[in-house]
Amino acid sequence: MNVYIRKVAQELSNRGIYVDIFTRYHDTKDPQIEQVAERARVIHISAGSFSADKTTIPYHLPEFVCRLLEYTKQHDLSYDLIHSHYWLSGLVGTILARHWSIPHVTSFHTLSEIKRQARVGEREPAERTTGETKVMQSADSIVVFSQHERDAMIRLYDAPDEKIEIIPCGVDVELFSPSDQKIARQKLGLQDGNVVLYVGRLEPLKGVDILLKAVAQLEQGESVKTLIVGGDLEEDSEMGRLKSLSHELGISDRVSFLGRMNQQELPTYYNAADICVVPSYYESFGLVALESMACGTPVIASRVGGLPTIVKDGLNGYLIPWRCPEPFADGLDVLLGSPTIRNAMGEASRKTAMSMRWPLVVDNLMDSYHALLDPSI
Repeated sequence: MNVYIRKVAQELSNRGIYVDIFTRYHDTKDPQIEQVAERARVIHISAGSFSADKTTIPYHLPEFVCRLLEYTKQHDLSYDLIHSHYWLSGLVGTILARHWSIPHVTSFHTLSEIKRQARVGEREPAERTTGETKVMQSADSIVVFSQHERDAMIRLYDAPDEKIEIIPCGVDVELFSPSDQKIARQKLGLQDGNVVLYVGRLEPLKGVDILLKAVAQLEQGESVKTLIVGGDLEEDSEMGRLKSLSHELGISDRVSFLGRMNQQELPTYYNAADICVVPSYYESFGLVALESMACGTPVIASRVGGLPTIVKDGLNGYLIPWRCPEPFADGLDVLLGSPTIRNAMGEASRKTAMSMRWPLVVDNLMDSYHALLDPSI
């Protein structure tokens, strides 16, 4: 979501459009205003304490709205359109759109009811589903990233079909581009052998345990290094669970948990890898898969959510319809054992990414925005 908002804001700025991104202060080191492009900035608004637990944030929304309105009035700011992201921001956008009498476009990136259905044990507060439903009903337009997300909204939330527009996410094909694999591995201090990569948050919904169990079953597992990029090295309980699992599976010496990386560092990891695996129980889109493909690295991914929008089975990677390690291991064995297939899929992956560049995404968003705006604007 953060990547999406930043990239869209930067592209809109390039087109002469001013963008203000309002968010809650969550760190004492945050400046009130952070410039992210010539005409785009992040504005932090105080609402609740910096250390407020995630579950308490909904209770701070009224304070956030009041302080946001105070800020815009004090600085004489006005807007033509709101695009909110996530259900909490959508509730704020609903209030502001009514207050300012301007259109409200919303996107969710993840939805509670889809998460609940994707994996047994997933829990979300009841007020989230209620909030998501309210935002869908009140918004002027709902931008989704795949046909699957659209269908799920209609089925699970009774979302108004006529309001939903499918505009897939994009990728920065200049930052994420193919480079020499040997050089990338030298930068990371990797030895000879195959490299399997995972990038993303560490939480049960991401299915990293499936990947670890698949790696443990590989025919040539002794020569395969697995890199797990994401998670908090000090505080993440899910990382602790996954490290324990790697020990139980006897592969801990071949699995590296590297913690979070910034966007600028990720291309080196994608290019160092032979394959990127996205074993999620659900992905609304799957930006990691697209970033990997932009680097020419094929993807093995779960056949869930928006991933089939990007990964074309047998062309630029493999889609696995079962949430168990054996088929992932089979796909890994095929690609790791055949550089010819891997390279052909890598070339096809780059072609797919080139057709999903951010400027093309924002072209479609601009058309959607203009359809809601007064023609005189």
